[in-house]
Amino acid sequence: AVRNFTLNVTITNLPFTADMATPNSRKFKSTEKVMSYYVDPLLQRSSIGPAYIGCKVMAFRSKQNRDNTGVDAMCSCRDEPSGPKFNRETIYHELSNMTNGITKLGHFSLNSQSLYIDG
Repeated sequence: AVRNFTLNVTITNLPFTADMATPNSRKFKSTEKVMSYYVDPLLQRSSIGPAYIGCKVMAFRSKQNRDNTGVDAMCSCRDEPSGPKFNRETIYHELSNMTNGITKLGHFSLNSQSLYIDG
């Protein structure tokens, strides 16, 4: 079985542009690749790592008058009886630790109050 969960975060040093709202645009696709480059390794190192399948960016949103960009991603992991169990609070704390208190994601700066995991 596969378990899906959402991951949301706000990037404070990535100004939102209109073409980021269009899933087939070059800007959306390139920004999505960069997000995967940074997010996938974190979740692979988390407690769900062996069961982690991947994340797909569903949307980029304008935040604070286009100065910041909200990222909405749908992530998946295998939900197997013998495998690691998904616990959103545990994942939240692990990602918080791996992003310096929800402040850094690679070369991106994060709003420390913006990490949200729902599953």
